[in-house]
Amino acid sequence: MTRTISVAGLQTSYGEDMQANIAKTVDLVKQAASKGAQVILPSELFQGPYFCVSQEEHWFETAHPWREHPAVVAMAQVAKDLGVAIPVSIFEKEGPHYYNSIVMLDADGSPLGVYRKSHIPDGPGYQEKYYFRPGDTGFKVWDTRFGKVGVGICWDQWFPEAARAMSLMGADVLMYPTAIGTEPQDGDLHTAQPWRRAMQGHAVSNAIPVVGANRIGHETVTPVGQTFYGHSFIADQQGELVESFGAEEEGALVHTFDLAELDRYRAAWGFFRDRRTDLYGALTSARPTS
Repeated sequence: MTRTISVAGLQTSYGEDMQANIAKTVDLVKQAASKGAQVILPSELFQGPYFCVSQEEHWFETAHPWREHPAVVAMAQVAKDLGVAIPVSIFEKEGPHYYNSIVMLDADGSPLGVYRKSHIPDGPGYQEKYYFRPGDTGFKVWDTRFGKVGVGICWDQWFPEAARAMSLMGADVLMYPTAIGTEPQDGDLHTAQPWRRAMQGHAVSNAIPVVGANRIGHETVTPVGQTFYGHSFIADQQGELVESFGAEEEGALVHTFDLAELDRYRAAWGFFRDRRTDLYGALTSARPTS
């Protein structure tokens, strides 16, 4: 019997009305499900604008405990109704602590747990260290009804160690919800293609499909604002773009993969067979030496 997994990445713009953003995402999830998608990825922090462009304390009021977050509650019902799995990106509050988190909902709407973003950026336009603690969950691979799904969050996607860790944990596919766009410190710096190529490299080196879901549109959290460049995609195990958007399209990308074929391909390349962990000490040393 053929085992397949159908994945989707959503791309759209968002405003400041949380309920409107959630409703918009619900509609896109339904659109993806109608195309046969089983695991559907919205973009990072889709319930509002990307507020980390500046340091404003009032945004802490938009965080919620993960089980009670309005986006999780709404998406749990949709997951149950449609029989799909959804990684839900949220601004999480746990006691006095705040995280950039994913709640993985299985196809019956039940939560499989939470992943907290491991790598937290801090720079012009992406001042996340003001809002988020570094994640304390470690990387996660979720055993959903349809397959094993590894999820990293935005800045995580630039680190090959994260992709390799989730692949070693048995992921069938990697997913990265994202909020990335113009670089305010350098108007000539366009990172859309490097952003894609980094994740296509993860696909090649781990022989695994990768889904990247980014937002689009111009947001005015600050007077200058920030324009998000989209370019959401699905890459296959060879890093080829099998589905992709540009900078302005709204909708759902959907693609189906044969899990048995992926297993054979991964085994044949021998990336995991030929690893030399005895030589990788520099990867875990705070001060690598030559």
